[in-house]
Formats: sequence, structure tokens, C-alpha cells
Amino acid sequence: MLRTGKEFLESIRDGRKVYLGGELVRDVTTHPAFRNAAQTFAMIFDRRASPENRDVMTYEEDGARHATYYMRPKTRDELRRRTETHRRIASWTYGLLGRSPDHVASYVTGLSLRPDLFEGNRKGFGDNLLAYQRHMRDNDICATYTVLPPQGSRKPEYYNRPDVVVPTLRVVAEKDDGIVISGMKMLGTSAVFANETWVGNVLPLSPSQVKEAVTCAVPINAPGVNVWSRKSFERAAVSEFDNPLSYRFDETDSMIIFKNVKVPWERVFIMDDAELSREVYMRSPAHSFGNHQSTVRFGEKLKLLVAIAYKVAKVNGIAHVPQVQGTLSRLAAAEAGFRAMIAGQIEDCEELVPGYVNVNRRYMYSALLWGATHYYQLCDDVRELMGGGPFQVPADISVLKDPELAADFESYWSLPEQKALDRMKLFKLGWDLLGSEFAGRHTQYERFYSGPSFIVTSYSWNTAPWAQFEEMVDKLMASYDVPAEYRIKAAE
Repeated sequence: MLRTGKEFLESIRDGRKVYLGGELVRDVTTHPAFRNAAQTFAMIFDRRASPENRDVMTYEEDGARHATYYMRPKTRDELRRRTETHRRIASWTYGLLGRSPDHVASYVTGLSLRPDLFEGNRKGFGDNLLAYQRHMRDNDICATYTVLPPQGSRKPEYYNRPDVVVPTLRVVAEKDDGIVISGMKMLGTSAVFANETWVGNVLPLSPSQVKEAVTCAVPINAPGVNVWSRKSFERAAVSEFDNPLSYRFDETDSMIIFKNVKVPWERVFIMDDAELSREVYMRSPAHSFGNHQSTVRFGEKLKLLVAIAYKVAKVNGIAHVPQVQGTLSRLAAAEAGFRAMIAGQIEDCEELVPGYVNVNRRYMYSALLWGATHYYQLCDDVRELMGGGPFQVPADISVLKDPELAADFESYWSLPEQKALDRMKLFKLGWDLLGSEFAGRHTQYERFYSGPSFIVTSYSWNTAPWAQFEEMVDKLMASYDVPAEYRIKAAE
């Protein structure tokens, strides 16, 4: 089933508990902190099935039509369709929605290719996982994930102190019809707009943390689930003109508290295995499917960054300056090189699970690391091109309400090739991407989306063919020797 945007909005008017500070938000689709972003999510659901997108972004399986990001690819062409689906969604949101509906769906679809990993944990869990992937696919579920413990509670010795209430999520009871979980998980990006959250672990657990080693799926409106949103940048937006990105694309991030939440056994996938609860993502295509989507999304954001850089340089009359052209050329080369990293993931695809193709993990992890380490540097380059421009425009568009002020604005801010209003519009856009509080969140998000730098770099360490590299050097060195006249003769 493919849901419409209207059906999606109805699905999140479901009695969920979302807290914005001390305020309980009754309906995220109408509240001024969330309503515009909710409409952005609804737009994605509508556009997928439009005539120009339907053939690429949807596919037929089991007698029904579904979103292509649920496709389990068997050929390179099917991988290309998945990538193009991610790209189109990202292009509609300029790469600013990290947890668009295709992200967690890709993770779960990747996991569904290795049900044996779950079945090995406990009989029936593999079937649970396959049934859940079909549930997401058939009901067109929008999901987030909460797979990190709260900061400050990650030391194993913390869990053994009788004087401390452990905040991180754990299983507190097992019953005939399911389990009971309590605690907190982070970081529920887009949780206020999601139907369900995937609960799991992507950071290592100590062997003793068996009760924290649970993987399950929970509806956001389940009794006992409380979503605590961070500050809404959308609500702080003056207008779409003044804050064109934060006005529509603030997906929000949330801490989710689970207070004695009942999870039926059919929605439980891993129990009491600290190692497997993390390794299941790397031992299946899940981690590469999900992070491939992220690199595609980042590519669209990078494209917007380069486009704004060029437009600002042109408007400021400095695009002809050799040094500025050098900066723009480096930005353009970075964008082209990143696109090549994405294409390489498909063209050099690999078979991680027999019968199915997977994106090239080395290329994917390389792109992931590149984005995490270079985004803020690229933003600095564009900020330098903007100079003091963002501070030279009026506070907001209300200046046009006064005829005398509006006339002065047009007289003093206009340039021969650009009207004052267009100039203001450009710098408001640039500042929202690069200098606003919304922009600061995105800089932090790109640096830590996949975890601390040592975690991200470890992915490339784990997938690099070190043995082949060493063999290459050994073969080269074996092809020549010390000249005979310099050899030391062995003692007779």
C-alpha cells in the first residue's frame, strides 16, 4: 500500500505524547513548532506516486505496489533504482531531512536479508524480523530509530551502582505475551513525525549488559512512550522568506523515554546478546543500505551548498576574481568527487548475501567519513564568500510594510543587476543554511550522524583489504634484491 500525504498526516494524529519543554503537544500536524515539517513529510508521500516518479520510486511485490526503498535488490539496476529513489527524496528536501521515510526502511530491509542472525539468537525472532519488514512495506510506515544510550550513562561500571537510577533503556520484565522495557534512548530524529521507532544498539555493550541488549519495534503512540523534542527552529522562524529552510525542513531531534512499555513478542528481534545487538547491522546489508541513503542525501545538500556559493559570488561581483574562482572550483570538484563516490558504490557493488547485491561498503564508508570531516570546512569556504552580506540586510521582511522604508530599501540596497528584495532573499537563504541555529544543528549533525570520528574511521579500517595491500608490497620487494657486490657473505 502506498499512502498519500493526507493519510500520512492522519496516521500521526494518534494520541502520541510529544513534549516541547513543558508543553504537551496534542497534534504535531497543526502545532506551529511542527506543522510545516509535517507537510514536508506529507509531500514526500504524495510525490513518490506521481506519474513522473512512480516507475522509479515504486515497485510491485506480493500483488501490491510499494516504495522502492523496500526492494531487496538482486541486480545492479535494482540498486540504481533504490539510489535514484533516495536522490529524488533528498532533492525535494535539499538533503536537509536525515530521517526521511527511506532511511530506517533501508536499514530494516537490509536486516531482512539475514533473518538467520535473529533466528540464531532465539527461535522465532527471524520470522519476527521478516514479518516486521513486510509490515513496514505494506503499511508504508514512517519510522525513526533510537539506538544510542543517553550520554553520561555509557560506562559499564555505572550499571552496577545501587545508588544510581540507570537512565538507559533495558528490559525490566519478560511475560508470556511480551517484554516490558523502561529507560531512555537517543536520538529520535524525526520521532515527532514517525509512526514507530526501531529500538536497538549501535554502540558496543559490555558482556554484562544483557538487559540493555534488546532490539524491538515500538509505536510512537504506545502507552508509556514520551517524546521530548529539542527546541523547534520552525517555531522560531519569522517567515518562510526570512528562514526558508528552518521554516519547512526542521525534522527535529528527540529523546524518547519508555516508561514500562509493553512490547509483544512479535515485535522483539534480539534479546540478551550484547555483541549481536550491535553486530547485526554490520553482518547484514543494513548498515550499508542505511548509510548509502545518507551519502546520497548528503550529496544533494552539497549540491545546494555549491549552488549558493556560486550565486553569492556572482551577486557580489567577485566571480571573476581568480582566487574566488579557485574556491568555487574546489567546491565544484568536491561535489563532483562525492557524486563519483556514490556512483562507485553501485558500479562496484558486492554480494554480501548470496543472491542479493549490496553497495560497495568500502566506497560507502569512504563517502561517509569524507562528509563527516569536510562538511564544516566547505561551509566555512561559502561563509567567506558571503562575507558581511547577511548582516547588511534588514532584520526581516516586515520592512516592506512601511512605504517609506520600502522605498529606501529599494534605493539603497539595489544593485545594477539585482533588486534589493532578491539580494535580501539570497542572503537570508544562505544564512539559514550556514549561520543560523538551524545551520549549527546541521553542522553538528553531519559531524556526528554516524558516531564519533573514531567510530566512523573504524569502518574503513574494518573493510579495507589490508592483507592484499601487504601482499602487494611483499611481491614488489620480492621482485628485486640487494646487488651481489653488497651482499655479506655468510661465515664459513
